[in-house]
Amino acid sequence: MAGKNAPEASPPLVLLASDQEWSTRSLDSVLGPHGFASVRAYTGGQALDLIRRTHPDVVIIDAGMPDISGVDLCQQLRDDPEFPSSTPVVMTTAGPASRSQRLDAYRAGVWEYLSLPVDAEALLLKLSAFVRAKREIDRSRGESLLDASTGLYNVRGLARRAREMGAEASRRHAPLACVAITARVEGVTDGDDLPPRVAEELGDLCRRSARASDAVGRLGRSDFAIIAPMTDDAGAVRLAERLCEGAALNALQDNGAVRFELRAGYCAFSDFSQSPVDAVEMLLRASTALRQPRTGEHQVISAYQDTRATVS
Repeated sequence: MAGKNAPEASPPLVLLASDQEWSTRSLDSVLGPHGFASVRAYTGGQALDLIRRTHPDVVIIDAGMPDISGVDLCQQLRDDPEFPSSTPVVMTTAGPASRSQRLDAYRAGVWEYLSLPVDAEALLLKLSAFVRAKREIDRSRGESLLDASTGLYNVRGLARRAREMGAEASRRHAPLACVAITARVEGVTDGDDLPPRVAEELGDLCRRSARASDAVGRLGRSDFAIIAPMTDDAGAVRLAERLCEGAALNALQDNGAVRFELRAGYCAFSDFSQSPVDAVEMLLRASTALRQPRTGEHQVISAYQDTRATVS
């Protein structure tokens, strides 16, 4: 009875995108009695909105939507960085489909192409397998130490590296620093996700500015950090200024790059064995420094001092 008191998994949510009432009702009558919840969209636009709001486990799309073809809708989903690649998409059609139609659908990222009416038992077995695969992929990603969009460490990975590097610095009575950066993009509210291109540029900037011994990662939607061993307060300032200079230089180049305002905060100790906080707390303090009031572009802000350095 090991699982008696374990919380039950939420029922798989299926989004049904079709303007054909009879086919939607038919699918719903199969899914509901077998533990699937469902939401319905009647147009491609409604489907996109519902998918972003409800995060379904499976998306079932009719090939002939009234405002956009099923293949085009599927392609839009696959091109959307906010749509998890682990989410299975099934396409249905009211009649027989040609080989070219099926191939087009598979190229767009469809997991399965079905002609209506469907074999209910086969559909349920396939959907159950798809949901298990999706949830296993999502679970593995959640346990991963890497940020999927940049390939850098995620918060979990940075925290692990911070503990490891902090322990080493403490044993050696060596300096340790953390520099955090954030970008402000016109039209993007603080706390919102950065445009993918800006996130990529920030990740590349951190990679270029860091040493091989540093740990580089993404702290949040708009924040990145570098944990730098053998780096004292002055070294942290130099690293932060190097990041700001790189951002300023990038903005001057006529390469079509998105312009953004960069702020850097840091926390550093010359002898980490004497630090009043652990290395994970250093990450938090460096990130917190970023939230101080803005007084100019490309600022370097200490987590402990009032001094500010501005890169012109």
